[in-house]
Amino acid sequence: MDYRQRRETGTGWNARRTAGLGLILAVVVFFLPLLTIGGEPVLGLAQQGEGGGAAQGESVQTQAAKDRGKVVKLLQEDGTVTELTMEDYLFGVVAAEMPASFELEALKAQTCAARTYTVRKQNNPTQAHPDADVCTDTGCCQAYVTREAAETRWGLSAGEYSQKIAQAIAETDGMGILYQGQPIQAVFFSSAPGYTVDAVEVWGNSVDYLKSVESPEGEEVPNYHSQVVKSGEEVKNAVLSAYPGADLSGDPSGWFGTPAVNEGGTVSSILVGGVTLTGGQVRTLFDLRSACFTVAWDGTNFTFSVTGYGHGVGMSQYGANAMAKAGSTYDEILTWYYTGAEVASLW
Repeated sequence: MDYRQRRETGTGWNARRTAGLGLILAVVVFFLPLLTIGGEPVLGLAQQGEGGGAAQGESVQTQAAKDRGKVVKLLQEDGTVTELTMEDYLFGVVAAEMPASFELEALKAQTCAARTYTVRKQNNPTQAHPDADVCTDTGCCQAYVTREAAETRWGLSAGEYSQKIAQAIAETDGMGILYQGQPIQAVFFSSAPGYTVDAVEVWGNSVDYLKSVESPEGEEVPNYHSQVVKSGEEVKNAVLSAYPGADLSGDPSGWFGTPAVNEGGTVSSILVGGVTLTGGQVRTLFDLRSACFTVAWDGTNFTFSVTGYGHGVGMSQYGANAMAKAGSTYDEILTWYYTGAEVASLW
């Protein structure tokens, strides 16, 4: 399915709604005194000020039952291990990983990706932290921020954003991304230069559901285009330190060869001092925002002109937001970025 396609609603809905309104109001008036638990009213997101509200009138408490029943062991920065419900952990991950100002369907896609990533970590423990499922190190697991820290950062928008993320979690309760019945490695990144990248180009291993696909974000992304400037000496020192077999004895204008690029413009490979490096290796070497770059020598400095941000594999967060703005639902977003996968319950 192309992300540009739209759904159309049935034309008879408003008529049916009008016809049944009187009956619905009568039932509500009759049963209103019963809609309490322990003397307190049961409030869904709609009553709390969120447009759309809880599906079919269910409370958030009912919707999030699956996530609340699962425990996540989180290794904190101070070395302690904290046990959280999946619901509370996901709030901290989504708040840390994606701007809360994004469209709700994008936040729901991010929530499912984070939930799937977490479950896969639980199913495949790492020696880096054997006593915990996940940690807060983004080089190992996912980013995480406490609710209090997130709300402090959001300032006056704290109430709105907290409810929005809670809604994203509740409305995807227990849902994840599966391939052949198993949770996928649901990797994601910030923004793509037109296309995502096949996993084989970045990590050397081909993964059926991590293929290159078109991604619709563009100039609305902050710092979508960036530059890194390095002197000839800085480039030489960095390359020889990491790749001592490189030959950088000649004129600097010949140190970099013509890159091989994919259809999105990301560098697949490039010769540097006679050594073939991947675009990802060059990105790491010179701290570039992505592997979609060009390099130019002006006689004094090398200028790397870069597009996008992140490793480029899996779901693009800004692409997901662009798709949501265009009308795509969270499951349509996820099945677009993860080729051949399905969105289904993890438990």
